Amino acid sequence: MASCQEFEVTVHTSPGPTCGTFSRLWLNLIGSQGETPPMIVNEGDLHLLPGSVCPVQIRTNDPLGRLVLVRLRLEALLGFPDLDWHCSHVEVRRVAKRPESGPEDPETQVFLCDKWLRTADGDVELRSGKLCLLKDETEEKLKQQRLKQLQHQQKLIRWRVFVDGAPQCVDLNSLSELGPNLSYTHKSSAPNVHCLKGFAGRAEAWTSFTELEMVFTHSGQHNNTAKFVRAHWKEDWYFGYQCLNGCNPLLLRQIRLLPPHLSVTPDMLRPFLPEDSSLEQELQKGTIYLLDYEVLDTVPANVINGKQTYLSAPLCLLHLNQQQQLVPIAIQLQQTPGPQNPVFLPSDPSCDWLLAKIWVHSADFQCHQLASHYLRTHMLGEMCCVATLRQLPEVHPLHQLLIPHVRTSLQINFQARVSLLAANGVFDKAVGCGLDALPVLLSRASQRIHYRSLCVPDDLSDRGMDELPQSYYAQDALRIWDALHRFVVRWVDLYYSADSEVQQDSELQQWLTDINTHGFTHNSGFPQVFQSKAEVSKFVTMIVYTSSALHAAVNFSQLDFALWVPNCPTSMMRPPPQVKGSVTDNDILSSLPDVNSSCRVLMSLTLLSQPSANFVPLCHYKEAVFREDAHRRLVEEVQAELKTISEDMSERNSQLELPYPYLCPGHIENSVAI
Repeated sequence: MASCQEFEVTVHTSPGPTCGTFSRLWLNLIGSQGETPPMIVNEGDLHLLPGSVCPVQIRTNDPLGRLVLVRLRLEALLGFPDLDWHCSHVEVRRVAKRPESGPEDPETQVFLCDKWLRTADGDVELRSGKLCLLKDETEEKLKQQRLKQLQHQQKLIRWRVFVDGAPQCVDLNSLSELGPNLSYTHKSSAPNVHCLKGFAGRAEAWTSFTELEMVFTHSGQHNNTAKFVRAHWKEDWYFGYQCLNGCNPLLLRQIRLLPPHLSVTPDMLRPFLPEDSSLEQELQKGTIYLLDYEVLDTVPANVINGKQTYLSAPLCLLHLNQQQQLVPIAIQLQQTPGPQNPVFLPSDPSCDWLLAKIWVHSADFQCHQLASHYLRTHMLGEMCCVATLRQLPEVHPLHQLLIPHVRTSLQINFQARVSLLAANGVFDKAVGCGLDALPVLLSRASQRIHYRSLCVPDDLSDRGMDELPQSYYAQDALRIWDALHRFVVRWVDLYYSADSEVQQDSELQQWLTDINTHGFTHNSGFPQVFQSKAEVSKFVTMIVYTSSALHAAVNFSQLDFALWVPNCPTSMMRPPPQVKGSVTDNDILSSLPDVNSSCRVLMSLTLLSQPSANFVPLCHYKEAVFREDAHRRLVEEVQAELKTISEDMSERNSQLELPYPYLCPGHIENSVAI
């Protein structure tokens, strides 16, 4: 006859003020040989209050074998609110010890939960023990639980096409479908847009630069970068500086050959190069750089306030001069050469040259918002999040490492698609790339993404950015990438002892397949299978960097460079000039976006640039799994490294007239949360 087994079970509710619930909690223990019947935990005087501990005794005469899972189920009580419950963990202590139990069956086991449970979830099974790969599972029931969890997730989290040819997104009809573990509350102090709001009715052009100055005084006067922009926006050196350290430092590239459709000749450019040099020599020396907005060619322009706006696809040539300044030396506003598409030069009348630079800034705004910002950080983070939830079970070590960096992308992107990027949203009402242009530009930009361009060392090297003395984005990005990469390599080393284990990890390989199937489907250079630990570490670093540091660089900088409207026109109200010598100050003013659309975009950018009150800095983790010994040591190491980087950047920035703060680790949020 089987001997009676007795267990002391303690259910821990998390301490947050909203973590408790009125619901009834059922619990059963699952062993390798059998399971106990469900039992109510919170009866009588026991309640699931915030921070509470509910003890319960369980006796069974049936053999359980090795204890492997705890099953929980919430049941709403009639007449009481059906509140979600945040469970910290469940402890199980075996009182009547099985004679055959050995050291592999500890007296007390901790079954970590650390998440919200709902009555709608049905049965939720918790595991004890550490994160592990599928190959390390010893119990058949745990293998089955892994598979069951993924099958359940794949029903809940589905793919949806947002734009043909671009990475897919999560299939949601409302935010509530995300559930409490994938949604979050973004708390930030309400930005003061009182002055900007007042211009909502002015669907007309700015009347003078004095009027622009007046609005700037109210909206940008306390922003030191914006004041610097307003003071220097016409200067060529500052135009080049923004290509390196503005809100879109991802487009500029060094060239050794001129693009064939740029109508410049060596003689035309000779006055802007050193006297003892030539265009050919400068190309060979590596001092010639290019901005090419060909992705905008023939993209349909928006109609704003009932008026047709205009887009161009400029080519802009820049030269690194002997003062180590990057300055523009030629601008062609459309891709196809011809008599009505002149090349503008610094020696042209000042209004011609200024307007040509403004056109480049406007093109840059479109590419920055939709390609560098939304596609490369928001959409990429969401794509990786959906694949992680569908293909990596919670016990997989890479699931736990990635989720804090990508989870918030589901909510913020859904909100963007139903507001900013929807009918009557800011892109529809105020941006040159409106709703008709959106699918064209996103799909084209996706076709031009290559895996190397997402990996900082490769990207900077390929674009010739790694040697430029004033490229603070490049310098800082490289340091952040290296610190993150070391962290990820050590994490991967904890769980994979050899490349062969990577190759044999079917969950990991299926995760990559899901990303490739629903992501950049052209020949993007993404690995198709993982062959080595090094490949996995690089890929995971790319996701973490993109979702944290890159987003910080392209998002939290944008208001600074846009507050002075002529530096960042969000649309252009007149077509690009087709001849030289005819542009006046008034033409420049009437080319800028209307008053109300300028202010509408500035209000959106003000909101997007607000630091959150519940901001989580880079590599700071609230999840309990990061407090385990081996993980905690890795987190402490990377945090110490980031602190040193932060101190170095602060020291450098204190010496600069115009600091570059966007990649200071303390300013980088752990994920795309706004």
